[in-house]
Parts: sequence; C-alpha cells; structure tokens
Amino acid sequence: MRNLYYLIFFLIFSACKQEIGWEQIPHLNGYWEIEKVSFPNGSEKIYTVNTTIDYIEVTDKKGYRKKVQPTFLGTYDTSNDAEYFTLIEKNGSIDMYYKNQLSEWGEKIISLDENNFSTVNKEQITYHYKRFTPINLD
Repeated sequence: MRNLYYLIFFLIFSACKQEIGWEQIPHLNGYWEIEKVSFPNGSEKIYTVNTTIDYIEVTDKKGYRKKVQPTFLGTYDTSNDAEYFTLIEKNGSIDMYYKNQLSEWGEKIISLDENNFSTVNKEQITYHYKRFTPINLD
C-alpha cells in the first residue's frame, strides 16, 4: 500500500513539471517586461511600472537580450549594449548561458508560452516576465 502512495505522489509531481521544448523557444523573441521576482525565502518584488523592457532575439540556439526604453511614439530608445547567450539542453531543461568579459552565469527556463516566461538562477531567484504591450494613446 505504501508503494502505491509513492507511485501516486511521483505521478502527480511529474505531471506538474512543465518541460520546455525546442519548439517553444521562438516564443522568446520579442519585447518583455519584468512582472515580478520571487526569492527563495518566499518574498516577492512586484514591478507595476517598468521604464525599461527587454528585447530578446534567438536564432539557432544563440541569442541576445537588450534593454530598451519604449517611447510614446511607439518606437524604442536603445544602446548598443547587449547580453549574448547560448541555449543549452541540460537534464531535460533548456538553459540560457550568458558570458561577457566580466562574468558568466546561467538561467534555467522554467515556463514559456506566447505571453509569459520565467527563469530561475543558481541562487533560486525566479524572474517572471510578461509580453510587453505598448501604451496606445489614441
């Protein structure tokens, strides 16, 4: 009987785990704004207003993330700075690995669809993003 409980627990736990496949990666392309950050102690930081957003572009398992500022004219102000990353499949998940002259780090993609995505880093800090929708003044 105890083995049956373990089996049921395992099936429920594994059914709740969302795996990210390569076919979902094109959803990363576009403009994203941070929605909230969840910390390992259970606290959260909610972002209600964002003056900058992230533009992400991925091609052939390589990509970059760039900070941009939306304007009221529907355009974006940006600099030439970008964080380049490589997508690597590891233990059934897809991770974003960043490397620049000063450091290198990674984030595991834990959820991804057309309108939302989340990543978690090695410190177990989870970043939740939503698709950016421009402000329409018309």
